[in-house]
Amino acid sequence: MDQSVDRSNTGLAYIRETARKFLDRETTGGLLLILATILSLFLGNSQWADAYHHYLTDEFLFEFSEHFSFGLTIEEWINDGLMAIFFLVAGMELKREIMVGELSSFKKASMPLLAALGGMVVPALIFVALNSGTENISGWGIPMATDIAYSLGIIGLLGRRVPAQLKVFLVALAIADDLGAILVIALFYSNELSWLFLSAGVGLFVLLMLCNRFGIKSLFWYILGGVALWYCFLNSGVHPTIAGVLFAITIPVKPKLDSKILKERTAKNVAALEETDIENRDPMQDARQSKILKAIKKDTENSRPPLLKLENALIDFNAFFIIPIFAIANAGVKLDVSLLEVVSGSLGLGILLGLALGKVLGISLFAFIGEKFGLSELHATLRWKHIIGMGMIAGIGFTMSLFITNLAFTDPELVKVSKISILIASLIAALGGIITLLFTKPKIGNI
Repeated sequence: MDQSVDRSNTGLAYIRETARKFLDRETTGGLLLILATILSLFLGNSQWADAYHHYLTDEFLFEFSEHFSFGLTIEEWINDGLMAIFFLVAGMELKREIMVGELSSFKKASMPLLAALGGMVVPALIFVALNSGTENISGWGIPMATDIAYSLGIIGLLGRRVPAQLKVFLVALAIADDLGAILVIALFYSNELSWLFLSAGVGLFVLLMLCNRFGIKSLFWYILGGVALWYCFLNSGVHPTIAGVLFAITIPVKPKLDSKILKERTAKNVAALEETDIENRDPMQDARQSKILKAIKKDTENSRPPLLKLENALIDFNAFFIIPIFAIANAGVKLDVSLLEVVSGSLGLGILLGLALGKVLGISLFAFIGEKFGLSELHATLRWKHIIGMGMIAGIGFTMSLFITNLAFTDPELVKVSKISILIASLIAALGGIITLLFTKPKIGNI
């Protein structure tokens, strides 16, 4: 019984460490994202603006032979390539949370899921109400998004003023929000379909699922299949970032060695190690010691779930490279449109009200309704003012909102107004959330 508990605790400790690492990296990455946004705005409004935009349209080409080459512009490599990895990480986070985290049971997931639903539906309805019947209507998905990196970065600035459970709530909400955004992109922001490439992509997805089903644990084959899956979706008409999410679904959770087998093999290896002359010789002098230690290291590595191994490998790359690079490439809009021009148009007003007002209204209202109907309950360490403040901060749409803007519009003027509106709304949401949370006293006993 005790051994079983120890094995279970070891596995849970690794999962918790992965979740903690994700939370820490997202918080720090959010602060880096703020700097990247400032740099992007500086470049987009400086004397180097033309060079900055021209560089993004340069093609980066891979030539495999005289007859086959593959290339995209720098902007496409970022938005269609790197962002597929961003969605891969989001998909793995979602899978982890559903299996063992804050979305693993109805009781845990109900309030964040309801809040996320409200935070998507209400902003979209506000936008549609203001833009129905206009050419802007395709932008209805823009105010639905929450930027998890930016949001956690802002909350990180508040330190101990923010209860730990509120950060967990925000992560669960933002991950559920990401799922909603993924579905919106897949269903409503895809281009004309190529059934050949789409069929090939679906076939690869099924093949990867079969690899999982039949116990293949090596990440090499999954990564190889994931790259091919991305290429198929890139040419299918369905946005290639969806390939990242599908790829995440296929990655195994169960490790090659379970905890019981690991314990038995480690005990045998430790016993063998004790038979060597460990008092007088080290592994560099004793080949047998070196071989045993390599076996222990290999077994330990094989006991780590492939999903968590890949997620841990990509967390830093995602937080410290992909998201800032995306901001530098997409936030550098020329600020030559006045605030009055933005708010006087239905497009800008729809995005502003959707993010800055609709988010907090939808999140708070749906969470409150969920509690009143007994579907969910507010955590003992939180006040409703915490939910309101967090709902405001969730109005920072940024990364996903900018991403959907690029899918919704091709007219440069509509893109410009949308991006400026996103920036203004995100600033208002951040300031409103910070002020609200600063003046919200923690409950007694809450740390």
